[in-house]
Amino acid sequence: MGFFAKLFSKKDQPKKVKQRDVLSIEVGDILEYDLADYEVVGKITYREGKYVWYSYQLLGESKTIWLSAEMDDALELGIYEKIQLPDANDFPSKLSFQQTAYHLDEDGHAEVTGEGRSSSLTGQRIHYAEYCNEEETSYISVEEWGSDVEASIGYPIQPYEIKIIAGTSQ
Repeated sequence: MGFFAKLFSKKDQPKKVKQRDVLSIEVGDILEYDLADYEVVGKITYREGKYVWYSYQLLGESKTIWLSAEMDDALELGIYEKIQLPDANDFPSKLSFQQTAYHLDEDGHAEVTGEGRSSSLTGQRIHYAEYCNEEETSYISVEEWGSDVEASIGYPIQPYEIKIIAGTSQ
């Protein structure tokens, strides 16, 4: 191989970074939200039939939050934090949290694929439910993982509130 061929070989060229959006975030990316930086340390892909949605585990300096992203009739985003809610174990039609009433909006079962810290979840089938308050400004998400039931409280956000910095090359 000649000198110029070695100098300009493709393996020495920098990799191009794939453009990200909220439906293509990857483990290792950095998200800026609410004046704080978060590293994406886990990603869960949920599938119910042909319908797909995502949850990203975001590790910040002082807390961990979850970003939910789905394309329904329009793009829907939400920020969630885990809560203790023993009443959620039975998936009731109504829940109450901090003097706010929530009603069941939807529920079902989904197949799960996990990445990063969530990789051990791959292959599980979960029961999930979404609850919303009367104004639809706050949501409670309930997921049954085997014998464990986890609840999170969240609120909707807009895409412009998040800045994605790709952390991996493709």
